[in-house]
Amino acid sequence: MATAAWPVDLSLPLGARETVAERSDNASYALPIGTWTPDVGVPVARLQGEVVRKAWRITGLGITTGQVIGPLRDQLLAGQYDIIFECTARSCGGFDFRFGTDVLKAPNMYVDLTDYHFLSAKAPDATRALSLLVSRDGDIIFVQLIEVGPPGRSAVSVTANAARPVSAASGDIIAQLESAGHAVLSDLEFASGSSSLGDGNLASLDAIVAYLRANPNREITFVGHTDATGSLAGNVALSRRRADAARAYVVQRGVAAAQVAADGVGFLSPRASNLTPEGREANRRVEAVLISVQ
Repeated sequence: MATAAWPVDLSLPLGARETVAERSDNASYALPIGTWTPDVGVPVARLQGEVVRKAWRITGLGITTGQVIGPLRDQLLAGQYDIIFECTARSCGGFDFRFGTDVLKAPNMYVDLTDYHFLSAKAPDATRALSLLVSRDGDIIFVQLIEVGPPGRSAVSVTANAARPVSAASGDIIAQLESAGHAVLSDLEFASGSSSLGDGNLASLDAIVAYLRANPNREITFVGHTDATGSLAGNVALSRRRADAARAYVVQRGVAAAQVAADGVGFLSPRASNLTPEGREANRRVEAVLISVQ
């Protein structure tokens, strides 16, 4: 590869948090350039240079993998990168494509075999190439970037927690409440054993505040959940404190106390396996349940 560089900046949506960054000098990367087939496997371009591998975790409010990779693709095109190849889970080759390409280890990266997007691209001067892989685990989105190019001249910078969110996330919460009857408040993150909401405003709860104040006949119950660490009695109590914290937040912002209740079920309703750290993290949550009948 030549020594020129072609800079591009990628902006990730609100809530993005870098989980890993690895750099290898004089390394190789097998860049996927086509769909998996039984005869060939995953077609690749074998590239040599400095290889950078990074991953991010995004706690979103109903954000889909397509809503994440779409703007990233647009930003690459705006930077005059050429898209070499792109696919979604089934069109990529599903299980075989995923296990035929380079993926960072969990918990830094997770791939749902039925819901992932992949693309590979190259700079217009052909000095570097990259791949993006976006997938999810429940309401948590994972983004992986692998870049290869001349040593010491990384051309891709990534801005996490961009000023603009992807999609009308707060509106998605209300849409989920009215269509499905419940919604996970994914921007409420709890450390093990904690019921603290942290400092600052929370988009999902702010959306619920606006919704309940505009609809005084509607009622919501916040339901707290935990992972499976500890006793049932202790976890039920902890889950109730998490739900109480969400209820206190909205009442303090002008919602009538009669419109919101709080309860907890401990570890009795998991979203994911408690056998993994990422599964336990997903299980520590609060859900909003719409209990109105009209």
